Amino acid sequence: MTLEIRQTTMSDLNEIVRVQEESFGYVKEADLTRDLLHDPTAEPRLSLLAFERGEATGHILFTAAKIPKTEFVCSILAPLAVVPKSQKQGVGGSLIEAGLKMLRKSGVNIVFVLGHPKYYPKFGFTPIHPLPINAPYPIPDEYSDAWMIQVLDDTQLSSVSGTVVVSEKLSKPQHWRE
Repeated sequence: MTLEIRQTTMSDLNEIVRVQEESFGYVKEADLTRDLLHDPTAEPRLSLLAFERGEATGHILFTAAKIPKTEFVCSILAPLAVVPKSQKQGVGGSLIEAGLKMLRKSGVNIVFVLGHPKYYPKFGFTPIHPLPINAPYPIPDEYSDAWMIQVLDDTQLSSVSGTVVVSEKLSKPQHWRE
C-alpha cells in the first residue's frame, strides 16, 4: 500500500466530510470536524488527509488545547477517521505518527486524546490518571484510561494540574461522553 499524507486545505472540506461520514457511519463526527475547521478558537490546528491511489481514505485533526496557568503548547487529537475498506491497514497509525511528528517540529509540548485505551498507547499515548489533569468534562471512572496524554519533548508534568481547555466547538458536553 502506497500512502500519501498531506495537510488539508479548505478545498478538501467535501472529501474530509465524506471520509468522516463513511468512517463512522453517521454525521456527528463529520459535523464536529466541519465546525472545528471553521472555529477560530481551534487554532493552531493540524488537519491531515491520507490518500491511497489518489483516493482520500483517512483524516486526522489536531486542534488547540491548553492547561490553564501553564506555558505549555498543547493540542488535542479529535477526530481520527479511516474509511472501512482501509481500516486495520495502518492508515490511522500513519496519520497519528505524521501528525505527532509535525506537531513536535512546530513546538507543541503535549497532545491529548480521548480515545480507545488499547489503540492509542501503540503510538505513545498513556492514560493521564492519576495525574490531576482533567478533561473538559468529567470522564466516568470506568473510562478513565481513555483520557490520554503524550509529551512530545522533555516537559515535566509532576507539578501540573488543572482542567484542559479546548476550542469552543469541542468544549460541548456531547463530545465528552460515549
